[in-house]
Amino acid sequence: MMLLQDADLSSTLAELPGWSVEGNTLRKEFKFKTFSAAIAFINRVAEIARTARHHPEIWNSYNRVRLTLTTHDEGGISDKDVAFARAVEQGET
Repeated sequence: MMLLQDADLSSTLAELPGWSVEGNTLRKEFKFKTFSAAIAFINRVAEIARTARHHPEIWNSYNRVRLTLTTHDEGGISDKDVAFARAVEQGET
């Protein structure tokens, strides 16, 4: 894994619409039409996490889901977090 620097993060964010850097995390909030749709999304994210061996922070309130990604062992945002965000986006489009 490689910890990303500010320049790398800037170019990465251009490729990941809606994602932002907050502190040493990569974060995005998703909004769905229903609670059921939000939970279905969470289940898809859980499968991505299982496959990637990554443990995102997942927050849910009715139809909103927020994902927060960081690589604790590296102390910030790594290429593993970016790959996870891309996998989530591919599942959403």
